Formats: sequence, C-alpha cells, structure tokens
Amino acid sequence: MSILHRTVFAVSAARLDQLPPPTVAEVCFVGRSNSGKSSAINTLTNQRRLAFSSKTPGRTRLINMFGIPDPINKNEWLGYLVDLPGYGYAAVDPQTRQEWADVLGHYLQSRPSLAGVVLMIDIRRGVTALDKQLTDWLAPTGLPVLALLTKADKLPYGQRVRAVNKVTKELSHIGALHTIPFSSTRAIGVEEATHHIENWISPSIVP
Repeated sequence: MSILHRTVFAVSAARLDQLPPPTVAEVCFVGRSNSGKSSAINTLTNQRRLAFSSKTPGRTRLINMFGIPDPINKNEWLGYLVDLPGYGYAAVDPQTRQEWADVLGHYLQSRPSLAGVVLMIDIRRGVTALDKQLTDWLAPTGLPVLALLTKADKLPYGQRVRAVNKVTKELSHIGALHTIPFSSTRAIGVEEATHHIENWISPSIVP
C-alpha cells in the first residue's frame, strides 16, 4: 500500500503564519481553479473526499494540509500534502486575486520544508499565462516540479504525447521538471505520480 493512502486532514490556514512549523517534507499541489487538483489528491490518496473543490471563493483561498502519519512514531507526521488555493478564480475581484497570488508566491519561494511541487495543468488548455507566472516564481527556487496534465482521458494517446512534449518545452526554464499525462477517472499516470511524491516525502522508505 502506498504511504499516501494513509493521508488524513491535518489543518487549514488562511495565512502562512498559521501553518505548522516546517519540520517535515511538504509536497504542494497547485494549479488553476478547475484544473482537477482535488480529484488528483483524492485519487493519489485513494480516498473519495479527502480534498474537495468548492464554488465558494472563501473555501478556495484556504491552504489545506493533509498529514501522512509516521509508521514508526505514531504521534508524528512523515510529511504533508499541501493543497494550495487555486488561482485564476474568475468571480473574485482583482485585489483578492493578487492577495492569493502573494500567498502562493511566498509559500513557494520561502517555505524551507517544501520538497516538491505538483503543478496541475488541464491537458486540453495547455500552459496558460497564469501557469507561466507561477513557474516564473518557481524556477529560481530549484525545486523539482511534477507537471500533471490532467483530464488526459479526454484526448487520444497521440495527442497526449504531443501535449506532454509541448508543455515540457514551454516550461523548460524549470530545471527539475517531469511531465506526465494524468487522469483521475481512468487512473492514467497515477502509479508514476505516486512514486515521485513518495520519494519527495520519504526517499528512505520507498523502494
């Protein structure tokens, strides 16, 4: 069983100073609203409603942290999966969108326990201007990025391959980038994504 399947809800925070101390590895999930982020987290953790999307902007702006229990030290976390607020929410005023962007940018650039970033991109949309802005923040950090091209089941195999190549080229300024097609409904890319995330959380216990 994957260590991700043991994941449980830990804490929600509206501000970075409300997060727990940065003591164990964190893997964050980030992407445009409606990019399939919640579905991906649920699929990777083999749970139906660990993460859930909402049409209410107040819910969307929270940083939700899900803890992976340490199998040896029962009262400790092995690591966290971090669901960052979706960006590009159309119904939100520009000032609020900028505030969200500031939270995202500060977390991605200054969180010392951040071990890797899972970037969700709708395979049918490709890299948007907002995705590019986010990766411009990420590139200087040197953090490894796993780009999941979500909703891959909507495209035939040949188009998926071309989409992966196109996104990889467009995000080539990220040094440590791995791009895969992903589908929560058809389990495309789930095993490969799980392996990457497990290694970021705890390389010592993953074969």
